[in-house]
Amino acid sequence: MRIRAAVTDTPGGPFTVREVDLEVPRPREVLVRITAAGVCHTDLSSQAAWPAELMPMVFGHEGTGVVEAVGAAVTGVTPGDHVVLTFHSCGACAQCAAGHPAYCRSMRALNASGGRADGSTPLSRGGAPVRGAFFGQSSFATHALAHERNTVRIPADLPPAVAAPLGCGVQTGAGTVLNRLRPEPGSSLVVIGAGGVGLSAVMAGVLAGCDPVVVVEPVASRRAVAVSLGAKAALDPADGDGIVAALLDLTGGGARHIVDTTSSPQMLARALGALRHRGDLALTGIGTEVSFDVMSLLSKGVRLHGVIEGDADPARFIPELIALYRQGRFPVDRLVTTFPFEDIEAAVRGMRDGTAIKPVLVLD
Repeated sequence: MRIRAAVTDTPGGPFTVREVDLEVPRPREVLVRITAAGVCHTDLSSQAAWPAELMPMVFGHEGTGVVEAVGAAVTGVTPGDHVVLTFHSCGACAQCAAGHPAYCRSMRALNASGGRADGSTPLSRGGAPVRGAFFGQSSFATHALAHERNTVRIPADLPPAVAAPLGCGVQTGAGTVLNRLRPEPGSSLVVIGAGGVGLSAVMAGVLAGCDPVVVVEPVASRRAVAVSLGAKAALDPADGDGIVAALLDLTGGGARHIVDTTSSPQMLARALGALRHRGDLALTGIGTEVSFDVMSLLSKGVRLHGVIEGDADPARFIPELIALYRQGRFPVDRLVTTFPFEDIEAAVRGMRDGTAIKPVLVLD
């Protein structure tokens, strides 16, 4: 079928909306008409570093929409169901069986290879392949082919702009706190970076009863949002090394838990300085290389956590987040700024300049 998709032709190149062709669903695939798609830093960092030989490429991995058709072997959803699309996993390896599909042994092949696990791509243009299946979806498009394993049914009346970010950024931030750190009420939490992931971690910390919750973020408007969501304080990292002293003071001698969304070597060094003995440092940001003073880690008994997708089982966790949102306890809608699908480049600019915390593309 003919669809419209935001195609990237060269590494770091722009998103250009154009017509492409999409295959019919294979036996365990689900055809979804996309109603909204979140823009995530992972889309931008992947776009910038994507191999030229795997282009043109369609990104997008926070899709939501309505099921239009299903493959012959699909049992979990039917046409007409409203769904959120999330990361793909095999369902058969030890980590998937244990309820930790974010650490699936086939994670890269299923989510970041530019195609399905068998190397094929469901997209083409003029008979030439267009790479896709990003996170098992490539949802920067009017329609996407997902797999039944990364398709989660949701209530039909949930606003699409709220539903879309649940598939990655929101579940990453919230899950890092609720699934991995599991803080006790009254324990201190510091969140470095107040984008969609960081503010989701803030909301989860408030929900878990963390006290205080403190944010470190350079954009003043985002610091204000963090405070409005329940953070006791929001600090500007421009204060330099004084930030460590401020965090030690605010947390009564050191934070029990720190979530870093930046992968900034400078901020991670400061995070270690602001952590109390036997504290937890969770890393969620995409980065390259960071050096740690091993003796600092040993002498403090620091526990490092590398966290992908909030260590979530989406089929369980996304419905839990939806229930919390409907109870007014997890106001993810306050993070969202919507853009028409055709204005995807404006959404990207909003994310980069800090004016949009969680840009969400909305489709007709």
